[in-house]
Amino acid sequence: MCSHSGAQTRAVAGASGEPVCFKPVEPAVGFAHVIERQFKRIPHHAAVKLLPHQRLIMTNRTTFRTGLFSALLFAMIFVGNRESSAQIENSGFPVLQMEPSARSAAMAGSSTAVSESGAGALFLNPALITPDVDGRIEFSWLNHLSDINAGWIAYGKDMDSLGTFVAGLRYLSFGSFDERNDIGEKTGTFSAADVSLTLGGSRAWTNKVRYGAALSISHSSLASNGANALSTEAGLVYSDEASRQSIGVSLHHLGVVVSSIGERSDKLPTDLRIGYTRRLAHLPLLVSVTGYRLNKMDGGPDGTGAIGKILYHTRLAGEFQFSESFRVRFGYDHRRHDELRVNSRLDLAGFSTGVGIKISRFAFDYAFNSWSSLGGLHRITIASSL
Repeated sequence: MCSHSGAQTRAVAGASGEPVCFKPVEPAVGFAHVIERQFKRIPHHAAVKLLPHQRLIMTNRTTFRTGLFSALLFAMIFVGNRESSAQIENSGFPVLQMEPSARSAAMAGSSTAVSESGAGALFLNPALITPDVDGRIEFSWLNHLSDINAGWIAYGKDMDSLGTFVAGLRYLSFGSFDERNDIGEKTGTFSAADVSLTLGGSRAWTNKVRYGAALSISHSSLASNGANALSTEAGLVYSDEASRQSIGVSLHHLGVVVSSIGERSDKLPTDLRIGYTRRLAHLPLLVSVTGYRLNKMDGGPDGTGAIGKILYHTRLAGEFQFSESFRVRFGYDHRRHDELRVNSRLDLAGFSTGVGIKISRFAFDYAFNSWSSLGGLHRITIASSL
């Protein structure tokens, strides 16, 4: 049995057969399960303890600071992680699960059928890549929790009859950590990061239908250990200007893991999405609805009702298009709300908002995503034509 003053703990068997004790850290209910699963991917592990002062100690070789807890939390936050949920996914390469642009993040990721997505469409739905991105370069940066940061850069080129192509590079850095020996003496530092290189393009099938595909090479590193994967994305978009509506379908991160970190084989976060958008006739508002993770209908925690199961795979968003130069966005992700909420009543976890401003050749987008009492994520995207 494991016991800590003032807190309930649970024990599992470590690699050496010794008990592994976890103390759930409020308000992150259920994160002990996430840490347990993620640590099985790290080499040289034995018994792991989360002490009352929130230090993670690997009793075999290395001591990790509290920063690693934040890193592992982020790496696994997008999968079901409540105590009542049996659908815990052990996906690697978290950089692939990030919302790429501030516009998409402000709309809670409901962007599968949203036009005018710029070069960032490469990561949203490659079919959304249009000739408008010719000579366009975009940069996005995310200020995450703790010292975690991420971003991407993309450039588009139209090649007439061949199609329109975009190349993009994504990165995710968890920062640096202290490495210590068995008795706690510092022996050096190490880092953890993800990087992914993507090349994709699209072509017009008819005057209303476009199709696209992309190929990604991803690398995940932890100290001197690394994992590699090859994945592909594909999409189809139908747009009807007369009815002011669009329908999009996209498949993300379908591929193979070439090598993994630790004893467990990493998995790619394969995701099937279907989106629908409509511009209202008498109001400058674009409404967007996206169903995601449709290839794995886990339906949320045990006991979730029929409506809750549908919402667990649904993202809702809107964009007030006051002009070409100024737009206001908002969105809601019920899965994220349910996993991050702390307060029993009003909690803004899962809600997002943002603005878009265009000045001459430059476009600026900002997004804020609420993570309840854990804080908020700030993201900016800057785009310009060269």
